Amino acid sequence: MRADARRNYERVLGEARSAFAAHGTDASLEDVARRAGVGIGTLYRHFPTRQALMNAVFQEALADLLDRSRELAGSDRPCRALVDWLRALITHAGEYRGLSRALMSASRDTSSALTQCSAGLRTAGEQLLVRAQVSGAVRTDTSIDDLMQLTNAIALAAEQAPDDPELADRLLTLTLTGLKGPHENGAAEHTV
Repeated sequence: MRADARRNYERVLGEARSAFAAHGTDASLEDVARRAGVGIGTLYRHFPTRQALMNAVFQEALADLLDRSRELAGSDRPCRALVDWLRALITHAGEYRGLSRALMSASRDTSSALTQCSAGLRTAGEQLLVRAQVSGAVRTDTSIDDLMQLTNAIALAAEQAPDDPELADRLLTLTLTGLKGPHENGAAEHTV
C-alpha cells in the first residue's frame, strides 16, 4: 500500500473506531469518511462493506480475546476458564452498540467480513469448551456455536438496558446453571 493510501486507511480506521464507540456500529460512513478527510469512495475502496470496516476496527480487541483464551487454556479450572472467557466475550460485544446484533447476523452469513472475527473466536472458545466438557464440568451436548450466540444475545439484552449494568453478568450466571454437567450438580441429566 502506498504511503498516502496507508495514511488514508489508518485515518478512516481511527475515525470509524471513534464513531462506532460514540454512535454504535450503525454510525454514518459518510461522516466517518468526512472526518477522516477522504471521500466516501476512498472509504469503500479500503472497506467495501460496513462489515469489512467493522472487522478491521475490531481486530485489536479480537487479538486481545485470543490472547486471553490462550492464557486461560492452561488453567487447572477448565470450567472457570470457560466462564471467564465468556464474560470477556460479552464485555467485548457490549463495547459498541450494535456489535452483538451484527455478530449474531454474521454467524449465519459466511460471506460477511465479520465471519472472520467469529472464526478465530469460535476455535479459541471450542478449545476451552472441550477442556471443560472433558473435566465433566460442562454438558457434552453444549456447542461453541450456541455459546457464541448466547454471549451475543446477553450483550444485546444488556445493550437494551443501559441503566442496569449488572444485567449481563446476571444473565450469564443464570445461563451457566444450565451448562453445568451432571458431575457438577449431581443430576443425571437435565435440560437448559
